[in-house]
Amino acid sequence: MPVSPANFILIFLLCQLMGPTASGAQEELVGGVGGFVIFPLTHSQDRIDSIIWFFGRTTLVTIQPATTNTSDTVIVTNRHNQERVAFSRGNYSLKLSKLSKNDSGDYVVEIHSSSLQKPIIQKYGLRVYEHLSKPRITLGLQNNKNGTCVANLTCFLERGGEDVTYSWKSLGMTSNKSHNGSILPITWRQEEEDMAFICMARNPVSSNSSNPIFARKLCEGVTGDLDSTMALWITLLLIVLVSVLILLTTWRLRVKEKSNEEKRTDMHLEILNCYPPSGETSEYYTISNRNTTIPEENSINSLYSTVQIPLKVEKPHSLPTSPDKSTLFTYEEVI
Repeated sequence: MPVSPANFILIFLLCQLMGPTASGAQEELVGGVGGFVIFPLTHSQDRIDSIIWFFGRTTLVTIQPATTNTSDTVIVTNRHNQERVAFSRGNYSLKLSKLSKNDSGDYVVEIHSSSLQKPIIQKYGLRVYEHLSKPRITLGLQNNKNGTCVANLTCFLERGGEDVTYSWKSLGMTSNKSHNGSILPITWRQEEEDMAFICMARNPVSSNSSNPIFARKLCEGVTGDLDSTMALWITLLLIVLVSVLILLTTWRLRVKEKSNEEKRTDMHLEILNCYPPSGETSEYYTISNRNTTIPEENSINSLYSTVQIPLKVEKPHSLPTSPDKSTLFTYEEVI
């Protein structure tokens, strides 16, 4: 007896309120971010009234299979999932696409049929993993004495490190060895053939390998590690010293330049002080001493001596002048 649409909606609402009552073995499924997963639905019922898929305690999809007079009726609870869900015709296995980390969890499906006293219940556990990035290798516990190189190689991932297993391949000229774990201890002598070490990382949905690391090049780096560190410190120290010297030289030049500017300013002020103020001028009056000619001593007293006496005269006050008198005063020396 087929379920009417009203009863189908009633069953859907009851499932929303009550959630699944799942029991029995759980099937584990895995998927990758951005990929898809199929929840296989196995049953032997020819007549199914409804199929209800749950994610946790939330109804994901409710399906009423098609009959001779009707087509499949599918109700998707979350609009976000409408483009992500699809079903296989005949058994209604659920395909969930565009997976994300948030899709990890428990899924339950209930198959209801009027020919069964209880619904058929199947449970699933889904784990969604990220695809692994390329592993990287770091070097630790370095030692190189008497031509023997001893070191630990550590393999790690920058992202996608959930449920990851690590293994190593040691590729040499004579034998190839493997090692499990993220840390690989190595011992290599300089007289031995060169070897290559490769780290491989795996999770349930992907795997990736590192670039090969060669023993000879690796141990050369170990040998020069201390020297390279010392050289780095010396280089940094030289850079600091040169920077300090440049700063000191610049500071001294600035101080010297400032001192020269102050000296030039003082010299300029001294030169200005040697000149009279703008309101004064210097004029000179000439006073001549003419010796009186005496017959007995005409050969001696025929000389004239002239003395210039500077007189300071202010410009605003001009000296009175007489048109008939000269500014030359004559004194006769009487003996």
